Amino acid sequence: MTTATPLPRIPVLRKGQPYESLDRNDLSAVGMEEPLGQIGQANTGMIRRDLLDLSNARDRLRDIPMSGLFDIFHKAGRIFLEEEVPISEEGPPQSRGDYIETLSATSGLPHKLVRQNMEKIHHVFTHIEEIIKGLTRGLDPAVLDRGFGEQAGVAVGYYPTTDCLGVILPSNSPGVNSIWLPAVALKVPVILKPGSEEPWTPLRIIQSLIMAGCPAEAFCFYPTDHEGAATILQSCGRAILFGDENTIHQYAGNPNVQVHGPGWSKVILGADEAEHWKDHLEVMVESILANGGRSCINASAIVTASHGEEIAEALGDILARIEAKPPEDKEACLAAFANAGFADYIDSEIEEGLKTEGADDVTARFRTGPRKVEVEGRTYLHPTIIHCANLDHPLANREFLFPYASVVEVPQEDMLDRIGPTLVASAITKDEAFKQELLRSRLIQRLNLGPIPTSSIRWDQPHEGNLFEFLYQRRAIQHSN
Repeated sequence: MTTATPLPRIPVLRKGQPYESLDRNDLSAVGMEEPLGQIGQANTGMIRRDLLDLSNARDRLRDIPMSGLFDIFHKAGRIFLEEEVPISEEGPPQSRGDYIETLSATSGLPHKLVRQNMEKIHHVFTHIEEIIKGLTRGLDPAVLDRGFGEQAGVAVGYYPTTDCLGVILPSNSPGVNSIWLPAVALKVPVILKPGSEEPWTPLRIIQSLIMAGCPAEAFCFYPTDHEGAATILQSCGRAILFGDENTIHQYAGNPNVQVHGPGWSKVILGADEAEHWKDHLEVMVESILANGGRSCINASAIVTASHGEEIAEALGDILARIEAKPPEDKEACLAAFANAGFADYIDSEIEEGLKTEGADDVTARFRTGPRKVEVEGRTYLHPTIIHCANLDHPLANREFLFPYASVVEVPQEDMLDRIGPTLVASAITKDEAFKQELLRSRLIQRLNLGPIPTSSIRWDQPHEGNLFEFLYQRRAIQHSN
């Protein structure tokens, strides 16, 4: 009788040390019943005990000069992108190809998008000096070694606000790991709770850094439940939380928790450039479609001073040609839903919204099939463009986990009073007075002036919060010579 091959088991990491938990969850491929492996689970008691004393982890990072951490990051970037890394004690190491296939299988992302996200994270590894320079506004990195120094000719001192950074990660996109990654270069240990369908990227990052010489004690990797996630948020001096609107609402007023929820990002066409909307179609399409529409920096609305119906029709025609394809297809750019029920929910929400007068699914005119489809057992939503009569419509300022956007016509003089909170606004206008209004707006967190996709990121300019200012506090300092 043949003995079944045991499933690979992903351990919990307690200060860098693998821990074989008796409590494990299956890791399943999208649309498949048989699990690909199992992942250990950390309970709240374990998390609390481990976080009582992180002094060794903090000291080990503190003892490495910033120049040494930069060298570690460069080496780790090559390992992350190209080499095999250990992900379980008893199984074989994970190659680049294994990572791409496994992440695609559990998250629904096509191989093409996994590779693109891999390159984004590699960029953070290899450009860490300029990222830290941007976050610290040009501070000499050696100041973080000594604790004091000069900035712009003025004596400054900085001290860490926390012993560690807790991070509650989502499963929607590997690229979000680039947000917490610079914390390690800033000498702050990280406590990571991975998304249930995407443990692969944070684990590969951790192992790449350890292989490159980073102290293993600097990393805790805790796959856990909602109670465990809450324990991390409560026990860490600083934490980052990714989640939907309901999840982040309860932490929105907590200065120790940096929340990353829906972005409601937008492309804004001023009165002058709305006349030339055809010149900006490529920017609008890229803003909506990049990364499968899964990011908070994807445009969920096009706000234009005129030509709204024409813009919606042109976008609908272009995006309706995009079809769901198997993940290994080189042209695949849509992600399957790991939870098919979530796709059902989104589809029903849109259909319910269309019952309210003043909205039209423009893509439905051009699509040959339904919005929700199955391909090889995986559930997809085709891109959807809704033309809305005004911003008050239920579908006008919604954000969904696929390429979705409303197109709304609003007079330029009313735009900034009506758009609501906006993570990224790509404002296409040459009107200098309007530019000044945009620059003064408190509703826009990141502003792109000109035809720049909302999805375009410069890593030295964070689009939501400044990690250095979150993890370090400036102090007045005087010292005698």
